Amino acid sequence: VYACIIPLVFLIFFFRPYFCVHSPSYSARVTEVIDGDTILLDHGERVRCLGIDTPETKHPDKPIGHMGKEAAEFQRKLVLGKLVHLEFDVLKRDVYDRLLAYVWVDGIFVNARLVKEGYAKILFIPPNLKYKGYFSELEVQARKAKTGIWK
Repeated sequence: VYACIIPLVFLIFFFRPYFCVHSPSYSARVTEVIDGDTILLDHGERVRCLGIDTPETKHPDKPIGHMGKEAAEFQRKLVLGKLVHLEFDVLKRDVYDRLLAYVWVDGIFVNARLVKEGYAKILFIPPNLKYKGYFSELEVQARKAKTGIWK
């Protein structure tokens, strides 16, 4: 019995990233916050947060954007070292082979929180439009409150 279980456990562990990204959602630990809208997971996958765009901090051809460092720091405080739950939409990868996901941590919808607090603008690229209406409402509220990038 153990002779069958050990190879199976090895295969599941070794191919975990493959199995996970073919599910409608999964969880993983964040090992690095690359910028306000991109994180790195414990198995090496880069995740681009769906529906949002934060000011640049690491683009080779662009200067650091207004509130870019603050957005990255806000993201860092929310997710670094924590187990996050990723929720996928229609397309799961972008042209840079990053996972595209809505990120949840400790009951907090990270993508939405970044918009609500004024650290991100909404950015929806079809067909990934699941939370477009909700994020649009949050952005309007952040603009009215003149918070973050809307100051």
